[in-house]
Amino acid sequence: MFVAYTVAAVIYGLMNVSSAIAKIRGVDRVAGVLTTVGVPPRLFTPLALLNIAGGIGLWIGIAWRPLGIAAAAGLALYFAGAVIAHIRVRDTAGIPLPAILSTLAVITLALAIASA
Repeated sequence: MFVAYTVAAVIYGLMNVSSAIAKIRGVDRVAGVLTTVGVPPRLFTPLALLNIAGGIGLWIGIAWRPLGIAAAAGLALYFAGAVIAHIRVRDTAGIPLPAILSTLAVITLALAIASA
């Protein structure tokens, strides 16, 4: 299970850090999605910092599993919130990506717990 968690933590961590960079840079596609669900631009950076914290937490969690578990749980909640935000504004086209990312967080969480 350790190898599976390590692979998941590295890849999912990279996904979150790259998402954070897109938010900070205000990439049109990302900013458009955030604006669609009602997130003001002033919150892009705080949300990006949560992505970065989650990604780094997963990476540190390779060596110290409690942090990996906490990071994966936090990311699962973060992306569940994103799904709820899309449902709230009836943006059904925007639901699949955060739903997939939330599912990946839950899988990473399960691997972290199983390899602890």
